[in-house]
Amino acid sequence: METYLKKLEDEMRLRGLSPKTIKAYTSCVGYYLRFSGIEPDVTSIDSIKAFLLHKHDSGSAPQTVNLYLNAIKFFYRNVIKSNTAIDIRFAKRSLRLPVVLSHEEVLRVIDSYRNRKHKLLISLAYGAGLRVSEVVAMRVRDVDFERRLISVRGGKGDKDRQTLLPVKLEAELRIICAVRDQNDYLFESERGGRLSSRTAQKVFEAGLKKAGIMRQATFHSLRHSFATHLLENGTDIRFVQALLGHADIKTTQRYTHVTSRGLQRILSPL
Repeated sequence: METYLKKLEDEMRLRGLSPKTIKAYTSCVGYYLRFSGIEPDVTSIDSIKAFLLHKHDSGSAPQTVNLYLNAIKFFYRNVIKSNTAIDIRFAKRSLRLPVVLSHEEVLRVIDSYRNRKHKLLISLAYGAGLRVSEVVAMRVRDVDFERRLISVRGGKGDKDRQTLLPVKLEAELRIICAVRDQNDYLFESERGGRLSSRTAQKVFEAGLKKAGIMRQATFHSLRHSFATHLLENGTDIRFVQALLGHADIKTTQRYTHVTSRGLQRILSPL
């Protein structure tokens, strides 16, 4: 089995898939092969269905079940070169709305930090709509002060994009960038190298607690809030799509369901 998993990893590396995707797909396929007990080069639709039902019955979210299915399909199609069609429908995705903080709540979180690096980290993530993996990977060279843009390199799906450089953060970013090399990380850890995603998440969690906000928010809620607040301010959804790096506008449109600008004008019949 290990030989086949190594082939899977090599195939994904050749295709330029992200390290996160490689790790996830390899783990999913390994889990499936151990569960099914069949030879890796045997394509069994019944075994795949039984495995996916097992994940569903174990409480896995629809997105997780779909991740396993995608990984298994990739393995049989591109590594085993199987001609057997895996005609299995994807699990219905959850329609839960993203957790969005109000503008006032975001400011309360930001104002809760005494540590300037932590304050800047959270401010930039919100102000530019960055994922946690993107903000910790930012380097000095990614900040374009002349055009007031930030370059996001190798984002989700290994795609590059540009987003806003918040005017309010420009002065502090200039100070940091002036004393560092172009390839240095903006947010370095105490031991050198870049800050880890988990550390950044802990920083946000601590700020949320200090601000007294009891919502089930995560670091990604800053990105949700960025998109929602732009739409509430009347920004064209196509611009928001570009800033977020969404390939499909349908992904951006889910934020129209959580904007309060239109809802606040409607009076309850009560």
